[in-house]
Parts: sequence; C-alpha cells; structure tokens
Amino acid sequence: MVAKALTIAGSDSGGGAGIQADLKAFSAMGVYGASVVTAVTAQNTQAVTAIHPVPDGVVAAQIRAVLDDIEIDAIKIGMLGTPLLIAAVAEALAGYDGPIVLDPVMVAKSGDMLLADSAIDALTSLLFGRATLLTPNLPEAAKLVGEGSADAQANALLKLGVGAVLMKGGHANGAVCMDQLVSQTGTQEISAQRVNTRNTHGTGCSYSSAIAAGLAQGMELNDAVLRAHTWLHQAILHADGLHVGQGHGPVHHFHALWP
Repeated sequence: MVAKALTIAGSDSGGGAGIQADLKAFSAMGVYGASVVTAVTAQNTQAVTAIHPVPDGVVAAQIRAVLDDIEIDAIKIGMLGTPLLIAAVAEALAGYDGPIVLDPVMVAKSGDMLLADSAIDALTSLLFGRATLLTPNLPEAAKLVGEGSADAQANALLKLGVGAVLMKGGHANGAVCMDQLVSQTGTQEISAQRVNTRNTHGTGCSYSSAIAAGLAQGMELNDAVLRAHTWLHQAILHADGLHVGQGHGPVHHFHALWP
C-alpha cells in the first residue's frame, strides 16, 4: 500500500512553495498526495502580487470530499489566512485522528504577509491542540509567543498544546544552520552547513511536507524529521541548477531523480 498524505494550503503560481511544493515533496518521498486549496496567489520568485481566498465552505467541502473517500495517513496544514477559515478547517478535521504537521505560514519569502494578525489566536486555540508537530521558523515563533531564546519559545509553544515543535534555524546567522526538535521528552539538535544560495523559496513548505510524508509512511517523528532534513539539505544544495525566476528560486525537490 502506498502511503497517502493531504496538504491543506495555498497555491503558488510560480510552483516553488505552497501546495505545489507540498505535492512535489510528497512525491519525492514516495507518498501519494491529495490537496485542499485555501487560497489562490499570484506569485513568482520575486513577489506575491495578489491573493484570492477560497471561500471557507469550499475549503471545508474539499476536506470532506477527500477524507470521505481516501484513507489519508497524515495531513500537512500550511497557509490559512483568516480566523473564519481556521475555524472551518478545524471543524472539517474534527473526525480525523491521524498525525498533523502544522506549518504556521505567516510571511512569504518575498516579505509579503500571508496570515492576518487577527488569525493568530484562532490558530493557537483551534489547531495547536490537534498538531502532532508545529514547524515555525524564528520570525514565526516570535509572532506566536514573543521574542526569546529558541528553547523558551519552543517550551511556550508546547504549553499551547502542540505535540512537538521543530524550531527551524534557517533565519539565524552563522555557518551552521541548527534546527531543534523539542517535545515533552527532550530536545534533539539537527545541524547542517549553511548553503550560500538565494534559491530557498518553499523550504518551509517542503520541509514540513516531507516530514508529514514520513509520518504517513509510519515513521517515528524523530526519524521522519531527520530524513526530511537530509533530503531538504540536498534539495537546497541542488537548487541553483534549476535556474527558475529572477528572485528567490525554488529548491530542487527531485534532485535524486534528475539534475
């Protein structure tokens, strides 16, 4: 049986982030991907020029259509945008008991805002308790729980109900990029040499989706994170070979299959 995962996220017309990146990551991991579109963005490697939210009821209908027919082994949640949409997604997922990876998408690589400040309370109150893993980068963690050390922020996020937190270090400085997987049982540090490239569009989406793929295949959380981290590092190393766009290009999801 091929594992099956569902992404609930926004669309990226440039193909580097959002649902497009999620489906590529699922496929690269050997997982069948289904999708629920929460917003249509006019986006490329340089900017997000328009956002058209999909009506809340249509998003919920997509979720129900998938879950009523397909046995989904794990879910990745990305861009949601508004409190009402978050509430609709939470209600539609009420009967789902599989693992959920929640990526709190707030700001695009271009700097464009993707989550209204008013939606943060809804995100924490309605979806954090459902999340097997939360995957914030450092700016997102600061918006969720305030400034502080990564350890303090992770522990504050755990207190909000998530099962575990992956603190991503991509926005930090230094030659080594350090991620921290934090749960009630302790902290695991995962490091890699920082890659000197501007082509990192969609790294967060791809990372969380690759983890969800591992969970869909029955992997333990630590193993799923480690495999996804290794894969993503290679995807970043090979990103410059794609030559996509004039801004922040995408990572190479299929580096193991074609150059």
